[in-house]
Amino acid sequence: MQYFQDKVAWITGASSGIGEALSHALVAAGARIIISSRNEAELERVKASSSDPQKVRIIPVDLQDSAALEEKTRLAWSAYGHIDIMVHNGGISQRSYVRETSMSVHRKVMEVDYFSYVEITRQLLPHFEQRGSGHFVVISSVMGKIGTPMRSAYAAAKHALHGFFDCLRAELASSSIAVTVITPGYIQTKVTLNALTGDGSALGNIGHHIANGLPPEKAASQILQAVAARKYEAYVGKPGQEKLALLINRFAPNFLIRMASKQIPK
Repeated sequence: MQYFQDKVAWITGASSGIGEALSHALVAAGARIIISSRNEAELERVKASSSDPQKVRIIPVDLQDSAALEEKTRLAWSAYGHIDIMVHNGGISQRSYVRETSMSVHRKVMEVDYFSYVEITRQLLPHFEQRGSGHFVVISSVMGKIGTPMRSAYAAAKHALHGFFDCLRAELASSSIAVTVITPGYIQTKVTLNALTGDGSALGNIGHHIANGLPPEKAASQILQAVAARKYEAYVGKPGQEKLALLINRFAPNFLIRMASKQIPK
């Protein structure tokens, strides 16, 4: 896609799943990229498997370490001298009832899935404003728009992303800086495998819906189309139950709550 030719993109959560697929798709589209996650060995694997490893730089980042994010952002834009596209993708999910979920889990999910995005955005925004251009791409979730059992911490963080970036978009309306929020449905990733249970331990289960979700490569293609079109918001996934849930939530929210209350996420 012409939109990405010679652009510089920074992708968090790039060691697997959607982030890895986006890394490969962006390089194939002509971009230079910076990839980040906690797992440097996996980032090296992603770089080595790229169609052009010379266009890939690695900056390990722990999104829970908020004190380090200012320095990590500086390192990221120093990698090529500037950044054109910020892809906020890193995160963690959760699977537990409210009554059994510790506050430490709520705080960890919010720190990784919301506050890290806010802090990196705050640090990168002056850079975009100085250049007079830039694009924030935010990987949220269908859970950023609806609520179902056992997702309270995760849904809260994703809902917060929509509020924050909708406000940012309004503040930047007269500028050339774009904000695109992506709401994926079920994608074949490790999101449920690593999801936190009520005591903070990993779920360790991929889950039926995720295993049968959209392949990350196809999700990446849909995301890049939405970004190139500079859409405000876009659903990514199969044209099935999750997309229907978004429509029902908009026009008949009471009905969706009744449906959701009878389902346990898998």
